[in-house]
Amino acid sequence: MPILNRAHEMQAEVAGWRHHLHQHPELMFDVHETAAFVEEKLKAFGCDEVVTGLGRTGVVGVIRGNRGEGETLGFRSDMDALPIKEMTGKPYASTVPGKMHACGHDGHTSMLLGAAQYLAETRNFAGTVVVIFQPAEEGGGGGREMIEDGLMDRFGIDRVYGMHNMPSLPAGRFATRPGPLWAATDEFLVRITGRGGHAAWPNQTIDPIVIGAQLVQAMQTIASRNADPISAMVVSATQFHAGSAHNVIPEEAEIAGTVRTLSPENRELGESRIKTLAANIAAAHGATAEVTWRRGYPVMVNHSAETDICAQAAAAVAGENAVDVSAAPMMGGEDFAYMTEARPGAMILIGNGDTAGLHHPAYDFNDEIIPLGISYWVALAEANGA
Repeated sequence: MPILNRAHEMQAEVAGWRHHLHQHPELMFDVHETAAFVEEKLKAFGCDEVVTGLGRTGVVGVIRGNRGEGETLGFRSDMDALPIKEMTGKPYASTVPGKMHACGHDGHTSMLLGAAQYLAETRNFAGTVVVIFQPAEEGGGGGREMIEDGLMDRFGIDRVYGMHNMPSLPAGRFATRPGPLWAATDEFLVRITGRGGHAAWPNQTIDPIVIGAQLVQAMQTIASRNADPISAMVVSATQFHAGSAHNVIPEEAEIAGTVRTLSPENRELGESRIKTLAANIAAAHGATAEVTWRRGYPVMVNHSAETDICAQAAAAVAGENAVDVSAAPMMGGEDFAYMTEARPGAMILIGNGDTAGLHHPAYDFNDEIIPLGISYWVALAEANGA
């Protein structure tokens, strides 16, 4: 099936929904207005069941097909925005200071709503489609909380699918791959305690800034000298805080950052090496180092069979030449990882075109891809049981 005529007809209305959501961004689990908007639409479409409050503020709609028995498919979107000051200059720009949809979740939500409306009208598919609108993808683990609230078991989901827009990927194209697609993302905080004193007599101090500088340099060897050269790993020190005066060597310094990996082995390696380096470099100078490690999202792994299914659905609407099935994995994090840990599933990327990058203050979702995104979801549903 090519792009649906009905999806083209819906584009202006769905773009209007997106612009409304874009103007009213909400963060993390505090997506009450967005969830209410989604709930209202799903009920108006005539979904068989609409459930709210899953994973605190998540919304789920159930649509049963009229082509007989089939699997229950979960289609997932995300609803939360980012704490970024918008710089798009669009007429529908954020009305909330310091918050904006800089990752396209407004577009994801609107496209899935458009697909839900079409599927509820036609029901030309077997089995059941469960549309999932989750909060707190941007660091809060909303997908995990929805699963812990019984998402998969309550609705009997057999397979789960996600879609994310991607700037620089041309509009009209899709990309995916079996195996790791998004990285595990872990955070670290190292607190170095030395001995403070006057900057004129450094010999009487144990300088945590010098120790911290050596640690930052040493951490760069983890990926280059400890990890397998053909594996992907990124260690980034992104914060260094120490001191408050020009003439004082401080007592403490703090270093924070992230470790991003595509394998469990490298994930363990990153944590163990940073802890070892911090302890030993500090000890060599007579200081101490305390490492706090926060595990973030796991590696987001596409299952092979489900990757093939979503690639076939994308090819049905965009053409085989418009679907890259060997996309390079990315080092960003994605909490859809929890869903593909809970059920077989896959995520596909839809091209956003030549736009500002994700999480950039000038980013904006491309309304021109709305019909393609809606048609993809419909093709995935209609292939169920085929």
